[in-house]
Amino acid sequence: MGTGWGCHLAVSPPPSSLVSMAASGSQGRGGFPASLGRRWESEGKTPPPPPVVFPTEPVCSPSPQGRRRNMTRSSKVPFTTGKSSPPPPKPPGGAGGRAHVPAPLPGHRGCTDVACCILLVLAIVGYVVVGVVAWTHGDPRKVIYPTDSRGQFCGHQGTANEGKPFLFYFDIVKCASPLVLLQFQCPTTQICVSQCPDRYMTYLSAYSVPANLQYYRQFCVPEFGDVSKAPTEVLRDKECPAMLFPSTPLARRCLPAIQAKKGVIMVGNETTYDDGLGNRRNVTELLEGARKANVVLEMRQLAMKIFEDYTVSWYWIIIGLVIAMVASLIFIVLLRFLAGIMVWVMIVLVILVLGYGIFHCYMEYAKLKGEAGSDVSLTDLGFQTDLRVYLHLRQTWLAFMIILCVVEVIIILLLIFLRKRILIAIALIKEASRAVGHIMMSLLFPLCTFFLLCLCIAYWASTAVFLSTSNEAVYKVFNESACQFSGQTCSPEKFNTSNVTKLCPDAQCLFAFYGGETAYHKYLIVLQFFNVFMFFWLVNFVIALGQVTLAGAFASYYWAFKKPDDMPAFPLFSAFGRALRYHTGSLAFGSLILAIVQVIRVTLEYLDHRLKAADNKFAKFLLGCLKCCFWCLEKFIKFLNRNAYIMIAVYGTNFCTSARNAFFLLMRNIIRVAVLDKVTDFLFFLGKLLIVGSVGILAFFFFTHRIKLVEDTAPSLNYYWVPILTVIVGSYLIAHGFFSVYGMCVDTLFLCFCEDLERNDGSPERPYYMSPELSAILLKGTLEPSKNTDSQG
Repeated sequence: MGTGWGCHLAVSPPPSSLVSMAASGSQGRGGFPASLGRRWESEGKTPPPPPVVFPTEPVCSPSPQGRRRNMTRSSKVPFTTGKSSPPPPKPPGGAGGRAHVPAPLPGHRGCTDVACCILLVLAIVGYVVVGVVAWTHGDPRKVIYPTDSRGQFCGHQGTANEGKPFLFYFDIVKCASPLVLLQFQCPTTQICVSQCPDRYMTYLSAYSVPANLQYYRQFCVPEFGDVSKAPTEVLRDKECPAMLFPSTPLARRCLPAIQAKKGVIMVGNETTYDDGLGNRRNVTELLEGARKANVVLEMRQLAMKIFEDYTVSWYWIIIGLVIAMVASLIFIVLLRFLAGIMVWVMIVLVILVLGYGIFHCYMEYAKLKGEAGSDVSLTDLGFQTDLRVYLHLRQTWLAFMIILCVVEVIIILLLIFLRKRILIAIALIKEASRAVGHIMMSLLFPLCTFFLLCLCIAYWASTAVFLSTSNEAVYKVFNESACQFSGQTCSPEKFNTSNVTKLCPDAQCLFAFYGGETAYHKYLIVLQFFNVFMFFWLVNFVIALGQVTLAGAFASYYWAFKKPDDMPAFPLFSAFGRALRYHTGSLAFGSLILAIVQVIRVTLEYLDHRLKAADNKFAKFLLGCLKCCFWCLEKFIKFLNRNAYIMIAVYGTNFCTSARNAFFLLMRNIIRVAVLDKVTDFLFFLGKLLIVGSVGILAFFFFTHRIKLVEDTAPSLNYYWVPILTVIVGSYLIAHGFFSVYGMCVDTLFLCFCEDLERNDGSPERPYYMSPELSAILLKGTLEPSKNTDSQG
């Protein structure tokens, strides 16, 4: 029988009734009278499935690109629910055949990649064991509370230091020692105190005044009680500090109260101080010690200010995120009914938003002209924790304006060159809108994925904290002079009776850090590595589960011959159940490969960070090449996995088979992939950019008190960029969650379209599953042969 595609099939004799209809010349499309078929098409109705014709062997391919190979492929075929495409009747003589490609029922599927499923279950069990062990040995208080020289927490309830929340350094000048950077511990006694000192005082001067001595005693070690002891013996035994100076608490540490008057650095209105040994010293020595002791305290102070900003602006941030969610939902709903109009409105609004950004940057740039300090370059200013400083520089607004101009020009050029392809992409988006309209629950499915991702992140973070705090307190020998025992571990209880104090009189046994020498402590780094690896694996698995679920739901829409009558009642839940029941192993396999690559990338980033101070240029070059290669590999694996999951949802094959079939299917349609699929991705990116830009601009004007109606309502902040960036990032994640549904729908429909095009030819014997609207745009003149067949007779 001729199909109009240059392909002839050797067929078994059809039933006599069909032969008589063909001989009569009244056969139209689908085996029905041509007049009736044309009436159905004019009324917009879908004709019933065509009669069964039983091909026995393909003689040639319907297309020059190898249609023969696709017709003799595996018997696995796109699924439907089996609702309107029941198994065809057997032809006379027992030969099997079909009129069009039916789909296997869910019951025909089998479990795929079982070994990877078992491996994932074992890994999760091991991950739970690691978490339990970490929670048993870990103590997060080591991160929250400062620790004195004896390893005790300052300010922790239920301990002797409950009313002493601050850490006091006996001689903070010693914190300028390089040991601080090597061992992260000052080589001086540290105790917990209830308040920081507020005056200058030495022990020698306080010893003769009972009132001063009583004040001074609160800064001595808790065991000190003999006030009649000679001052020289007290200082020798390091029971009390030699001097006090005005201090203020910073991150629960007592640090010098620094102030500047007319450019002169002072501590407590003094430029010098008595070190308690009869010497006058400059306060800059205190500053140097405080600076080294403050290696991480500046970042902690920044974190505290950021936390304060969150405490006063959290509800406004939530309101901003709700606005982003409502805007995304409204946009998606409008896209469902007005896809073409909304896409063009989106394009125009993105151009206008970027244009306004350029205008605003220019106005700020012009306004700062002539102001003092506005011409300082960014390189001369350096890094500042207060980012508001940068907004007072003309160079900052000039950089913003250049970046926005480049983005605007790139988008406009892309729109000009892709204007014809955008029309085709809009048709694909319209078809995706119909699919989403029939599966509206898919818009809420990202919330399930988001919830599972939050569980993975929370478990990983808590396990990492408990693992990092499951070490024991390690004490080491610190001394000022040369000593053979310096740096060795010691025991505070036995130190005073050991030979170390006899050979090194000025040596002290002080808390150094948290560590341990047991087998558990030696393998902590391995457990941390396993924690990171499992985090990547589980996160990728959750994302894969979401992708294969959406792909299965949207594929059930495409492969339904009568849309939406042939779709299952709950396509999303059916696809989710199939994914968990049959394809957990395949999802685990794909996510495992991606997790391995991501862990390698993290390791390379760590090595790059460690080699920054090295002068080996070849090592840096090699590391840069490896980072680039693995970045490209990760992107490719993500692309391949995404399409492999679609094939898994459609055919139910294992991961390797699905990945191979998806890859070669896309390669055979590489032009369509480049000009259609990626254009829709670009349009969706513009949609996300529109929502994020609009909400970001609104947040900027609100938190900078530039909206007159709510000027007094906006909270006062240390850094107004904190809630603005939070709203922008949150808005992007929300918009990405909604648009990811459309993106997965487009990718699924596109892959199904390519498969449909290779398996069917549009003839009455092998009709397309795609909708007439989609075929009219994507195929253009390709359907002419089938139309000719309709008109035959």
